[in-house]
Amino acid sequence: MLDVDVIDDPAAATAALEPVRNRLLSELAAPASAATLATRLGIARQKINYHLRALEAHGLVRVAETRKWGGLTERLLVASAASYVVSPRALGPVAADPQRTADRLSASYLIALGARVVREVSDLLRLSREADKRLASLAIDTEVRFRSPAERAAFTGELTRAVTSLVARYHDESAPGGRPHRLVIVAHPTPNETPRKEPSCQ
Repeated sequence: MLDVDVIDDPAAATAALEPVRNRLLSELAAPASAATLATRLGIARQKINYHLRALEAHGLVRVAETRKWGGLTERLLVASAASYVVSPRALGPVAADPQRTADRLSASYLIALGARVVREVSDLLRLSREADKRLASLAIDTEVRFRSPAERAAFTGELTRAVTSLVARYHDESAPGGRPHRLVIVAHPTPNETPRKEPSCQ
């Protein structure tokens, strides 16, 4: 089972988001049979089998093992991943794209950047799995609590200068065999606090 899988097919996304099928994916973190799921969820086994077949058709669940009971074969199914992310690609031409957002200081642009990260990294991850190679990546996730808007602005200036300096030092457009990497740095208020109204600058 994968830790995270990305769904980029619209039909698969629809299947995963349907309430009963979504619950089945959650229940199938460990292998279970249709009969077990029917008892657990209080839904007729025939309906459970119907939903499981739809999930299996989209590769969201797979057979973990089979058991023989007399003349019958019982299948134990398991989800393909512990959790899922729906790729913007599933939305086709209306998916978020940073190139369509003019204001690079807006929250909309930040969301579009996040969507592009999901789309690009999921494509690379799929290729690395097919090649049985680890995908080289880096993520830094931390929090900083600013004492004032002025210190936040100062931090932004220092961070920008530091990143600009590092990029200038290591970037080589003509390096033979070199491979470009995308660097995205974002910051936003944490959602567990109501943002204070800051005084406007006159």
